Amino acid sequence: MNMRFRNVHVLALSVPILLAVGSCSARHPEREASRASAGPPEVSGPASNDWRIASPSSQGMEGALLDAALQEARRERLDLQGMLVIRHGLIVQEAYFPPYGPQTPHELYSCTKSFVSALTGIAIQRGYLQGVSDPVLGFFPGRQFPHPDPRKKAMTVENLLTMSSGLAWTEADSTYRELYASSRDWVAYVLGQPMQADPGSFFWYSSGNSHVLSSILQEKTPKGTYEFAREALFRPIGIADPEWDRDPAGVPIGGWGLKLVPRDMARLGLLYLHDGAWNGSPVVPSAWVRASTRKSITATETMGYGYQWWIDESTPLFAALGRFGQGIFVVPSRDLVVVFTARIDSSDPELDLMRRFIVPACREAPPTRRGAPPTRRGAPPTRREAQPTRREPPPTRREAQPTPSGTGAPRLPRS
Repeated sequence: MNMRFRNVHVLALSVPILLAVGSCSARHPEREASRASAGPPEVSGPASNDWRIASPSSQGMEGALLDAALQEARRERLDLQGMLVIRHGLIVQEAYFPPYGPQTPHELYSCTKSFVSALTGIAIQRGYLQGVSDPVLGFFPGRQFPHPDPRKKAMTVENLLTMSSGLAWTEADSTYRELYASSRDWVAYVLGQPMQADPGSFFWYSSGNSHVLSSILQEKTPKGTYEFAREALFRPIGIADPEWDRDPAGVPIGGWGLKLVPRDMARLGLLYLHDGAWNGSPVVPSAWVRASTRKSITATETMGYGYQWWIDESTPLFAALGRFGQGIFVVPSRDLVVVFTARIDSSDPELDLMRRFIVPACREAPPTRRGAPPTRRGAPPTRREAQPTRREPPPTRREAQPTPSGTGAPRLPRS
């Protein structure tokens, strides 16, 4: 896809050509920030925008390499809309391409899935779900779905989370059009598909799996998925009430549909960087964060998959990835969060920018290990941790096997 490399808006300091963070820091010493103050922005209210900005050099990064990432995007004619780089909890580069800016909400597409995963972990912790071994059909008692199959009865919440439900699914615009045009019951559409494999046997990307997760939250939480998200996740980390598309039954769409500005996208990355804590207060159970961001199954030749998060073990990083290049990248070993918004065919070019420029720009290792809270952590929560483990002895983890059609999962999320 061709890129229209427009004049760059950058809300931080950098080289004169790109006006990104870096070389101008001496002219604006008030924008420097010490590492001692690092961490997520303080949340004074649902719409808090109290972010701190620093030069890359003050946070152990090479501004020239960050600028080179933007230059490479220009050379490759990538249609980026924005790039946000956060290290040690401070913004070190923030670039936007008109007409997009810091207050422009973006359709997250499949990045929505990672928010749904977080909500699932919180729901388990609060006792609305027993655990990831819960049978999926048990959440819809009395309902009969087409193509009954003992394997469908065996399908669990964890199979939905890891895209290994075994349900047939085509991740394509034709499926989305069929859902919108002819189905008023999206759960029945998804769970009514025939089984193509044993649950857990291989990776098969399906936004339908994610929507069933949202539908489970709609059924099991007191006020439904959206109100639960607002109370348990959005507001604690400073996200104002966002727009979230719903299916015909009023269920927030689990596979896509959430709209956020880039800084609010980054909040989820920072939350997971700090093991689910925000300014020292637990939001997502730390055990859930760890289970979500480790490889559970092989997804592609280069990527694994956790609980609705993509895992790159070679860099290493984990990421929420959405259609057209929406991305939240988290690099725990470098205390780094990067957000991209774009209109490109694949997230592969952004992964390339991460590996070649942005991660190597971190010349100084973080002062503390992953998960160190931005402020002193309070007493451990008394609520029980979400249990990523199964109630029965866990089976040996199975890697992705060749799919019946031989096509495998799409290289990147289509939704």
